[in-house]
Formats: sequence, structure tokens, C-alpha cells
Amino acid sequence: MNRIRKGDQIVVITGKDKGKKGEITRVAGDRVIVANINVVKRHTKANPQAGQAGGIVEREAPIHISNVMLFNPATGKGDRVGFKVLEDGRKVRVFRSSGEAIDA
Repeated sequence: MNRIRKGDQIVVITGKDKGKKGEITRVAGDRVIVANINVVKRHTKANPQAGQAGGIVEREAPIHISNVMLFNPATGKGDRVGFKVLEDGRKVRVFRSSGEAIDA
């Protein structure tokens, strides 16, 4: 079970976008893509067969998962994530600072 998943609200803790908040759009291994964070300019060549125009395209680049923290709305800050097994046997993610469940 991953600590950070698609759709989670996160805070960037280091790098050029430090302090920015966003939503995860994709998780690929140990890297995440966050909406409107780590935007880079990519010079692309036109591909008429695919209907793709050429030029400078802005897109989100992946960020390493260690450079983001899950946003805790109760504290308004980033928080570490732990796991807890409930009485009914389900394993849920919890905020380390408060012990409050994230998924339930």
C-alpha cells in the first residue's frame, strides 16, 4: 500500500516549487506528477500524422516522492503518513501527528 496515491492533496517540501500545494494526477514508481507543479517547457517537433502541432509545450514533469508530503487540512501543513490496522482487519493510512485516518 502506497503512502501517497493519485488524487491526494500534497505540499512540495523542497526544490523550486517549495511550499506549493497541488493534487497528484499520476504515480509512477517512486515519482509523482502533480497538477501545475514542476512545469517545464518542452520543445516538440510537429507530427502531422498524430495531429500534433509543433512548438514550445508546457507540461508537468515528475517529482520524486520524497520531495512531497501529504497535506493535512486540520493543521494546514504537510504531514508524514503511517499505517494502522483497524479491528475489522482493514489497513488504513493515518497522519503521524494526530493518528487520524486519511482514507476512512
